[in-house]
Amino acid sequence: MSQFDFNKEVNRRNTSSLKWDVAENELPMWVADMDFAIAPAIENSIKKRLDEAVFGYSIVPDEWYDSYINWWNTRHNFKIEKDWLIFSTGVVPSISSIVRKITTPGEKVLVQTPCYNIFFNSIVNNGRFISEAPLTYQNGQYSIDWEDLEAKLSDPQTSLFILCNPHNPVGKIWDLETLQRIGELCLKYNVTVLSDEIHCDITLPNTSYIPFAKASETCKKISITCIAASKAFNIAGFQSSAVFIADPFLRHKVNRGLNTDEVAEPNAFAICTTIAAFNESADWLDALREHLANNRKQAQEFIVNNNLPLKLVNAEATYLLWIDCSAFTDNTNMFCNFLRKKTGLYISKGASYGACGKTFIRVNIACTEKTLKDGLERLKTGVKQFIAQHPKL
Repeated sequence: MSQFDFNKEVNRRNTSSLKWDVAENELPMWVADMDFAIAPAIENSIKKRLDEAVFGYSIVPDEWYDSYINWWNTRHNFKIEKDWLIFSTGVVPSISSIVRKITTPGEKVLVQTPCYNIFFNSIVNNGRFISEAPLTYQNGQYSIDWEDLEAKLSDPQTSLFILCNPHNPVGKIWDLETLQRIGELCLKYNVTVLSDEIHCDITLPNTSYIPFAKASETCKKISITCIAASKAFNIAGFQSSAVFIADPFLRHKVNRGLNTDEVAEPNAFAICTTIAAFNESADWLDALREHLANNRKQAQEFIVNNNLPLKLVNAEATYLLWIDCSAFTDNTNMFCNFLRKKTGLYISKGASYGACGKTFIRVNIACTEKTLKDGLERLKTGVKQFIAQHPKL
């Protein structure tokens, strides 16, 4: 039995929580934010830092670099050199900065939809154009349409490809051959790869991912990788992440961009929390992954046992359910609005992740079993009421 209790209720209402700033009758299961108390080692690191009682400017010490290097070496069998690493206040700020530095206004940035919706913001808000290479969805599985991907990469206006590894929202871990093939295509068309690997530590138990830069020398040479402890250890509020780039020329450009954009300096708690996560909290993370896997299993069994017209897409990573609702609607925007109004369940609309997601919903299951059951019951009620009132034509 785990020494960590992931079924302990933590009341986050009225705490200025983005996720839980909802009406009393509502249950938020949308944004990728876990409801669990942080690992004890991280909590202790915060208390120790608080006891110092002075919170001036911070530097990035060797221990921070070592924590990333050791974690990726032992956990993912990949050696990151210290010189490759750059501190950043977050993966999203890094992505936006990299878009600005590596591309020019009017150029295209390629994404594989359905994809994390904030990618769109980082592209459009900076005066670049979105180029979509939709993933192929067939028999409940996602794969790459290689002909389409190469066509999009071959466009001279495409200069950056944002890879989500593992993929959010579909939860897919890309295999070695796929990553190598992506690398060769991007080299062929002179496209830089920005690999967002923030979900890499939230995989099924006994399941690992492959860092894009590990897949081949080509992948290492042409890529920029964003990583962090924030998603896996639920410490996003401390605004701490890293970017690593093996190629010195590319690294210089990214480093200048991050510094120019003022997102390369840590706050008073950004360093200690990351070090405590990677150096002292592996057991907590392993227990968390078991809990999340059990939640995913319970959700699948609930859907099957209640004969709900929902299809849960198989996933190897993330704590997000990507659910196909095409059996009863082709408009989950309408369904999600209905669901929130009628049952209080607040989940993510699939169309937010690209037009190809319009028949899907995304549900966050990083919660207690009690919350999960509540959410599933609300989902069941909402599906039945929606079908009764909106029979699919």
